[in-house]
Amino acid sequence: MDPDTLAAAYPRAAISHEWLTVPGGSEKVVLAILELLPHAELIASVYDPAPWPPELTGRPVHTTFVNRIPGARTRYPKLLPFMDAGFRRMDVSGYDLVVSSSHACAKNVRARDGKGANHPVHVCYCHTPMRYAWDPGFLDGEDLGRVGTTVLKALLPQLRRADLRGAKQVDHFVANSTVVAARIAEHYGRESTVVHPPVDVAERLTAPRRAAADAPYLFFGRVVPYKRADLAVEACRRLGRPLVVAGGGRDLERVKAMARGADVTFRGRVSEAELAELLATSRALLFPGEEDFGIVPVEAQAAGLPVIGNADGGVRDSVDDGVSGVRYTPGDDPAGALVAALERFEGLALDEAAVRDNARPFAPERFAERFGRVLADAARTR
Repeated sequence: MDPDTLAAAYPRAAISHEWLTVPGGSEKVVLAILELLPHAELIASVYDPAPWPPELTGRPVHTTFVNRIPGARTRYPKLLPFMDAGFRRMDVSGYDLVVSSSHACAKNVRARDGKGANHPVHVCYCHTPMRYAWDPGFLDGEDLGRVGTTVLKALLPQLRRADLRGAKQVDHFVANSTVVAARIAEHYGRESTVVHPPVDVAERLTAPRRAAADAPYLFFGRVVPYKRADLAVEACRRLGRPLVVAGGGRDLERVKAMARGADVTFRGRVSEAELAELLATSRALLFPGEEDFGIVPVEAQAAGLPVIGNADGGVRDSVDDGVSGVRYTPGDDPAGALVAALERFEGLALDEAAVRDNARPFAPERFAERFGRVLADAARTR
């Protein structure tokens, strides 16, 4: 369904997103949804207009009371306990369509007024059910301290209740991967349609590869505990393979300490041109974290770079095992499992064209087609 037809079906539309502060993967989804719903207004807990293009800033952006807390634009992750209340106070019952782009509380907007009146169609593009609530291991490695750990455990029942209450406001769930679809079924007892996020693959598809046989492996992304850069370092150290770690984050110093004596180069945050060079000259991308989907592996494959990734996450959707890389299951020995995956990869002869072809189905046009179909079907069954 094209934007004009969607606008006719849903004259008043809103897109709810956790926060609009720093552009990232989930924010690319918001921008892609705006292309389908260019007349939509936006709702966010916190909003900083500085980094956004006119497509976003040139429309109404409604914020919750969290946006008025001093320092909210930089401290917003620590304000998560307030966000549920903020979104629940946002009455969206006057819209025809609400699309929530949610990994925590954005779906918790108040779509029903409790009086049995008409309410908007609520389609949730779910990046994941709130992992802080349902997967306590997600925060393993975070320096929460004794007090922080105690507070988190005390908050878990409240977070889960809030997450379940918000899920009841949703008419149609869309999952960004089969892994997330399974979580939605497990935690919410709901079915969902899988629509993978849009990935800008076109430019990468024509980028040349120049990797030597002894080229280093690459870890690229935020160096935070759940991304598991430490496993990439440990696996390469055991095998004596060179590794480049590109990215910064709060786990960087710990990972650097682990790498002493190993052939590991830390590049810090890199520019787009530097990233393109790394994708062209590395041996393979190591992706050991359990991601909900993971845009970086798709970008890497588009550039012809194979991926060795954790099959417990979205890599199971994006990497064709033995064709565009290697999927492995971490099990009880994640570092050992990654070592075995590296050894298996080094015994393969992968075709660069096949690696690139595996990224093509994740292009933005495919997202627009499939998500547009979801919105069209919701309009017909409204």
